[in-house]
Amino acid sequence: MRKKPKKQLMVFSGRSHPGLAQEVAALIGTELVPTSAYNFANGEIYVRYEESVRGSDAFVIQSHSAPLNEAIMEHLIMIDALKRASAKRITVVMPFYGYARQDKKHRGREPISARLMADLFKTAGADRLIAVDLHTDQVQGFFDGPVDHLMAQPVLSDYVSEKYGHEDLAVVSPDAGRIKVAEQWSKRLGGVPLAFIHKTRDINQPNQAVANRVVGDVKGRVCVLVDDMIDTAGTITKAADAIMADGAKDVIIAATHAILSPPAVERLRDCAAREVIVTNTLPIDPENEFEGLTVLSIAPLISAAIKEVFEDGSVTSLFGGRA
Repeated sequence: MRKKPKKQLMVFSGRSHPGLAQEVAALIGTELVPTSAYNFANGEIYVRYEESVRGSDAFVIQSHSAPLNEAIMEHLIMIDALKRASAKRITVVMPFYGYARQDKKHRGREPISARLMADLFKTAGADRLIAVDLHTDQVQGFFDGPVDHLMAQPVLSDYVSEKYGHEDLAVVSPDAGRIKVAEQWSKRLGGVPLAFIHKTRDINQPNQAVANRVVGDVKGRVCVLVDDMIDTAGTITKAADAIMADGAKDVIIAATHAILSPPAVERLRDCAAREVIVTNTLPIDPENEFEGLTVLSIAPLISAAIKEVFEDGSVTSLFGGRA
């Protein structure tokens, strides 16, 4: 007896960023699967889906926001629940990949926590990962299965081009390690000049760096300072101040992940940047919003990637074959 296979797309959301998940589901043309999730008195997490998921192509959306470890644990439990309920394929959608910065050993006896994360999700039952702007490309190789690495650059650069395209622009990388990303930005903005910040970082002091000098000509230009994340904003604001001190006309900060750990908001509000542009890969509390902060939605990009995966299409086509 032959039976024609029927595919069923189902979208699930954890509790860390339900607004983004709802927007993604609406753009796909579906609704989030009703889910019961709560914490026991001792902090243990309970998850149960309120309808059958058997044979489904499941997409589990959870951004690893604060409290980070709780969001990750809930994500793993959601995947385990799907595996035990006979979902056909489980795709983990993590707009922000927790622990991605710990992707290598700087000193002896350190963990590579980004690899541990990938192993945990594989063990839980994930078949595929979708993530946005990983801290380094090598994290893709940590997961034993397909990884779709989405880039927020088109979302951010289109906004910058539309609003500031008439200015004399320059793209500035906050350090030498992100020059490749800055080059891609330069191409999207019409081949504008490149510069980078020469900085030093003490490996014994997290979230601290010294912006030593600007390498490249930024005088009289509106500089687009690009990075993957803003945590405490120490590095990015020091870079913005260094660029202005080197004669730039203005600075625009563009980053994908707005972690905004204290005192990030105060630093960004007080720094030399005219505008700070981020995406909503992470939820931003109302008290962390300030004048000059622009939040762009990443939902259209994630929903398009989910459609391509579900239809066995090409995620790479979303980025002109470059992803």
